[in-house]
Amino acid sequence: MTTGIHHVTGITRRVQANVDFYAGFLGLKLVKQTGGYEDAEQLHLFYGDALGSPGSVVTFLVWESGSPGRVGHGQVSEIAFAVPPSSIGDWLTLALAAHVPVEGPKREMGETVLRLKDPDGIIVKLVGVDMPASAPLPDPIAPTRIRSVTILTEKPDETAAFAARFGYRQGPREGSTLRMTSDSDVIDIRDAGGYFPGIPGTGTFDHVAFRAVDAGAVRQMRLDLRDATDITNVHDRKYFLSLYVREPAGTLLEYATDAPGFTLDETADQLGQTLFIPPHDHNRAEDLRVILPQFALPGEERMPMRDLPFVHRFHTPADPDGNVIVLLHGTGGNESDLMPLAARINPKATLLGVRGRSTEEGINRWFRRFDATTYDQEDIRGEAEAFAGFVEGAITGYGLDPAKMTFLGYSNGANLLGAILELHPGAVRSAILLRGLQVLDPVPETDAKGARVLMLNGARDPYGHMAPALEKALRAGGTELTVKIMSAGHELSTDDLQAAKDWLA
Repeated sequence: MTTGIHHVTGITRRVQANVDFYAGFLGLKLVKQTGGYEDAEQLHLFYGDALGSPGSVVTFLVWESGSPGRVGHGQVSEIAFAVPPSSIGDWLTLALAAHVPVEGPKREMGETVLRLKDPDGIIVKLVGVDMPASAPLPDPIAPTRIRSVTILTEKPDETAAFAARFGYRQGPREGSTLRMTSDSDVIDIRDAGGYFPGIPGTGTFDHVAFRAVDAGAVRQMRLDLRDATDITNVHDRKYFLSLYVREPAGTLLEYATDAPGFTLDETADQLGQTLFIPPHDHNRAEDLRVILPQFALPGEERMPMRDLPFVHRFHTPADPDGNVIVLLHGTGGNESDLMPLAARINPKATLLGVRGRSTEEGINRWFRRFDATTYDQEDIRGEAEAFAGFVEGAITGYGLDPAKMTFLGYSNGANLLGAILELHPGAVRSAILLRGLQVLDPVPETDAKGARVLMLNGARDPYGHMAPALEKALRAGGTELTVKIMSAGHELSTDDLQAAKDWLA
């Protein structure tokens, strides 16, 4: 029976910091990047040894808008990597030099351990123990494979018995921790009775996966566990076949085949260089490649992120032409929502998606409202001023050319853009307002000479009666305004794309 850990999956909020820690500081290899198989709009990163061998891999789902989780019982709380015993001093020096939070060295279960924290606060242990790598990394002190995970449980005996199904047997006990051993690694089961339960979110582990010899073993396990909690059907994850189940105390476990592995669609020397989209999402692959966050590997050129008052993200095409489209989403959207549309309008433009700071029952907005057509005037003016400051900071911080910047807003985002054009002349020189309305009351006098604006209004838009007031104000301020009526409601149509493309050309 093949036994041991296949991989461990966590959740990160900070993709670049995650890459810098696992591929940069730890020196693991990024062996695969994909859209998530459950949600293709989530980036999924896989790190491991030179081939991403089972037993060496830690993976991360990227939740840039996700709330922080809480580590508690019913969760994996720590991951440990084996490193050469003689390298512990080197790793301590490296951690201190890199300002990585570190504790130790300590002795745990007879082994020398350094306890680190990654940028999301996840505990990563380095254990000085000889565990040769299946596919060694170039650095002689790099982690070789996963040594262990720690599971917090209120039912330690039941959790241990369940782990035995995957080839683990009882080993030594130290304090409240029982060590379960396989032929290749260990699980530390810690009695967390009386501790609070874990909450899923960023900065936590989602699950640990154990190794299955082949697809037949996975299917047999599915039959053996048919009465277990939250057992799933067998899933084809392209690089392995697997199922999920919760052990009696609630920790999510996966059972995954070793084959076919990460070299299925990339050669060994090209692993991790291509963003793959799950086959069932192939029809929107190009949109997903724009939506998913970009990052730079260690040593690659990167755009430093500036500390500005709005959450924002860039998408840089392969052959940028110097133009920038700044995107303001509609109600309930986020900084990536409009990127596919903008990429179709100008495939060579750099995209800068921005997230509104006001929320309504957890939904992103640009300013508060009292009802569907009555708005918080003070908040509009405050957020318009803040966004104008953001624009100035982005121009300075990222070296953007104001003459090559176009702002595109939809619905609530278009409404804020209209207010900025009226309240802060010069902040926005070129704008596309998709279903934009007049939200200022009273309407201010403004001098918007030099601004060029396209308004695309919906013929059947239930809020459309508020658009003419914005048109009137922009014209009165001297804006070079083009207004087109689309055969649509408040939703966007293919005609919007073509009209915006023609206007911007």
